Amino acid sequence: MGTCHIHGEFDNASSICRNDFEYIKIIGRGALGRVWRVTHKKTQMQFAIKEFDKDNISSKESLNSIMNERSLLSIMNHPFIININFAFQDKKKLYLGLDLKLGGDLRFHMTNHKFSEPEIKFLIFCLLQSLEYIHSRHILHKDIKPENIVYDSRGYAFLTDFGTSTISKAENFSETSGTPGYMAPEVICRQNHSFVSDYFALGVIIFENIMGTRPYVGKNRKDIRDAILEYQAKILPTAIPNGWSQESVNICNKLIKRKPNTRLGANGINEIKTHPWFQDIDEEKLRNFEIKAPFVPADGDNFDHNHVNNHLDKIIKKRDKRSKNDFLGYFFIPSVATK
Repeated sequence: MGTCHIHGEFDNASSICRNDFEYIKIIGRGALGRVWRVTHKKTQMQFAIKEFDKDNISSKESLNSIMNERSLLSIMNHPFIININFAFQDKKKLYLGLDLKLGGDLRFHMTNHKFSEPEIKFLIFCLLQSLEYIHSRHILHKDIKPENIVYDSRGYAFLTDFGTSTISKAENFSETSGTPGYMAPEVICRQNHSFVSDYFALGVIIFENIMGTRPYVGKNRKDIRDAILEYQAKILPTAIPNGWSQESVNICNKLIKRKPNTRLGANGINEIKTHPWFQDIDEEKLRNFEIKAPFVPADGDNFDHNHVNNHLDKIIKKRDKRSKNDFLGYFFIPSVATK
């Protein structure tokens, strides 16, 4: 590990390797690897690098997720998503170079801060910029949740983690990856689904911040599915907490509609963007990052040190055989790292 590519050894890579970067600290951790804050030694530009240990990629599903994210990111670039900058590999690991945002993810802040209505409204409108773009590229995110929403130091929010994302198609009832608590009913019930499924997760996030719990809860996917089938969750006018408006509850209830054809956004994302809740947000100024965000993360480390520094579990009972051919094509020509 650390040796630069030999041309053609793993894919059609040119020369880029781990030694080109100074590793500063771990800032995140997932099931398959860690996220590092790094500096490119030659340009002094900073990035986030997701490292995946090949020996920990235990199943074909995990491999497909990693390769899928790399593939989809290569056809996207937008100010409100976490973009790819480069990707490479060596004998032991895969490396995915991403935009660096140091404000922490929404889940971290939800455990340490009670969000106000203006703060959540701003966050959701940022996410609408992300979704409008990825949907225009015919991509469904399929795993919108607080862990996959990252802040920058100014308080703007960005969508990340496209491992379970897919290209939209008419017949997709078998594609049911995601996080059950944020999963649209049509997805968890294995029905065909479209862009409006992503909007359901926005409603769940609003609901969670208003009420302190998700609209449908359970110990597992089956419990959540059964709850969805049993009743239509909604916030009653008499249950609105202090500090939250009728408009916030109205948009929330419309986004968590169980039937996708009645859900806000079924007729296009402008249906959501023009909701009265957002009437005080200047979209053009937001797109130009000219609005002062109502929530700005504190300086310093915006992540859980215990979580990111825990050792990854190396004990995997059953592992599919991996070969170097599984990772062909992972390399992505970097924007700056080979300059």
